[in-house]
Amino acid sequence: MDAAQYAENFLQALTAGLLTGAIYGLMCVGLSLIFGVMRVINFAQGDFMMLGMYAALYATAWLGGGPAAPWIAALLAGPMIFVVGVLSHRLLISRVTGLRSTALAADGHYAQLILTLGLALILQNGGLTVFGSAPVSIATPLSSSAWELGPLLGDRISVFVNQGQTVGAVIALLAVAAFVVLMNRSRLGKSLRAAADNPVAAIYMGIDVERAHRLAFGLGVAITAVGGGLLATVYPFQPYIGLEYVIVMYAGVVLGGLGSVTGAFAGGLVIGLVQQLSTLVLPNQLQNTAIFVVFLAVVLLRPQGLFGRAARRT
Repeated sequence: MDAAQYAENFLQALTAGLLTGAIYGLMCVGLSLIFGVMRVINFAQGDFMMLGMYAALYATAWLGGGPAAPWIAALLAGPMIFVVGVLSHRLLISRVTGLRSTALAADGHYAQLILTLGLALILQNGGLTVFGSAPVSIATPLSSSAWELGPLLGDRISVFVNQGQTVGAVIALLAVAAFVVLMNRSRLGKSLRAAADNPVAAIYMGIDVERAHRLAFGLGVAITAVGGGLLATVYPFQPYIGLEYVIVMYAGVVLGGLGSVTGAFAGGLVIGLVQQLSTLVLPNQLQNTAIFVVFLAVVLLRPQGLFGRAARRT
């Protein structure tokens, strides 16, 4: 392989990594919100993403399947899964989180892990029963179309940018920007941050911490569901896909820094880049191996994450 061909492959993988990583970043932001506000490790996050994928699939059919239908359907998946998340928190998650968790062994962490893992299994097997095991995807004409950047260096290098992935990445960026504004400028965002920083003090200030946790959980799974709806236009999916992507999401959140929204998005972006660039030297089957090598290196060399700040505990 000559230098021009290698440069073309590198630029193609870099472009695909940035586009995929933007959607991963959106998914990581949802998980980071839940952990940042509630301090809950949610093993069912990937399965809520799976529900978002199927919600987007059926919403696309309901909208008639026009050119814009998949992207509108991905956004509609957010409110639908928000309702599912709020109900799940009210009926299940709230029993082992918040101030109630202090009455449980090890501050409720054991109960939280078991409950979210059980919820993940229920959603997986329930999805298998309702949706079936056959892989499906959301068809969009843009996914089979690309813009050509080039030719560069004469006629030796051309980079093709998938139009469907580009639209998905732009929607992901806009969704993250809207969420950052919500957290920084709105009363809801301030109450969520107060409940995350000091729940007891927040209660004294008149904030309903239980409601804040419920909204944080609902928003967290809704944001990830939107990312899942965008991802469904690129990759096929089935009811057990959540297990694969919950690992990617946790890796992105830890890489970016726990509790940081911008760090979580950047971590997802890094995961997308590592995943795509690794194909230059590794088979496709070993993409996740490259992710975990980078993940372990960051944990060893910078435990607080790439964009997190070290905290000293007493």
